[in-house]
Amino acid sequence: MKTRLVYLAGPIYDCDDTCVEWRKTAARILRSKKIMTLSPMNRDYRGREHVPLIQKLIVEKDKKDIMMSDTLLALCEQPSFGTAMEILFAWSLQKQIVVVSSYGSPWIKYHASVMFKTLDEAIASLSFPE
Repeated sequence: MKTRLVYLAGPIYDCDDTCVEWRKTAARILRSKKIMTLSPMNRDYRGREHVPLIQKLIVEKDKKDIMMSDTLLALCEQPSFGTAMEILFAWSLQKQIVVVSSYGSPWIKYHASVMFKTLDEAIASLSFPE
């Protein structure tokens, strides 16, 4: 799947540093393929999500990043309201949506361009247009 800029979607709230680590790994591998990434973890607001101004910043900046991206890579191994909203938002903008999940949610399947069981498979499917 041809792509230039990938937004890295996945659970953050109530997660430990796994929400950081998979994004760092994905960004490093994609960068080696000449594909750039945008990560909401660049603005780590964990612990401050209850502040109304922070809630607004989280949503507006994530939506801006999704609008700038041509692909959304979503790690969906656990339920996440934010990730589901990001997928739906990207779908409404006709973005390419690559989902990593072993779950069979009809909503995720419907909105995904393609689904993979592992992050490695999903990353391998992406290539920079020559």
